[in-house]
Amino acid sequence: MRPSVLATRATFADIADRLREHFDVEDNPSDTVWSPEELRRRLQGKQGVMSTGTERIDAALLDACPSLKAVCNVGVGYNNVDVAACTARGVLVTNTPDVLTETTADYGFALMMATARRIAESEHFLRAGGWTKPGIFDMFAGADVHGATLAILGMGRIGRAIARRGAAGFGMRVIYHNRSRLAPDVEAESGARYVDKATLLKEADHLVLVVPYSPASHHAIGAAELAQMKPGATLTNIARGGIVDDAALAEALRKGTIAAAGLDVFEGEPTVHPALLKLPNVVLTPHIGSASVKTRRAMAALTIDNLIAALGFGPSAGHPPTPVNPEVLAH
Repeated sequence: MRPSVLATRATFADIADRLREHFDVEDNPSDTVWSPEELRRRLQGKQGVMSTGTERIDAALLDACPSLKAVCNVGVGYNNVDVAACTARGVLVTNTPDVLTETTADYGFALMMATARRIAESEHFLRAGGWTKPGIFDMFAGADVHGATLAILGMGRIGRAIARRGAAGFGMRVIYHNRSRLAPDVEAESGARYVDKATLLKEADHLVLVVPYSPASHHAIGAAELAQMKPGATLTNIARGGIVDDAALAEALRKGTIAAAGLDVFEGEPTVHPALLKLPNVVLTPHIGSASVKTRRAMAALTIDNLIAALGFGPSAGHPPTPVNPEVLAH
């Protein structure tokens, strides 16, 4: 019998067909979000899974699905996967770094600009028929991006790509905070200067969050942090939901503690905090930072390369391109 794998989301048919060359494939053409119980049932007898950030892969699920050998996540983040539990059980975890860096940086910068210049708010005003006479002089006046201070929390691949756009393209003063400081040559390439977190918050005209989610980064931006920012500042989150305390952010936006926010990720998504939905000074998008056709195809292709190789097939058999816990391969 051929190995069996599960694809939890529909993907590009021509790319997905590559799985069928090696495996019996169960997919999810309706894109239904499965409950943990349904996911456990569908994983019975499967050797691999092509997962997304929606599916929680934890110790209980792994124990209930002992045939599982590879968890191949579509996306650079993998906080939905208990990597330690996988490693302890000899289950390989992979992700899709690099292929989405530039596209996500493009989107983060676009979301920041839309937030700063009040693009969504003014469009809603126009569509609702509010523009019936010439506007007053300061109608929807927002904040400049060029020459402003761009503050980046999290200086991985995407953070550095955003920094380059700000420094080289818009003449921004770029500061950043990270768990560890970058090497001097990398700082120079990014046009960025390291500061502590308090300085980052205090000096930011536009704060962009690109830090990975972990228990340590949960609510890294809450009421206390927002209170340290300028009243005219903006916040853009393209990292993960849970890094920002969404309730505290909604209150800060309502009170004018900061001017505006652009959010592509949310706590408990796809549910969005109801207070955010009522505010005019927040741009909301449904976790589409990497959503260009070219990049999403590349992410799907890399995930499938990982899954094929992880289960011992294809030209890279036993050597998947982007393992998260490569120590499993040694065994």
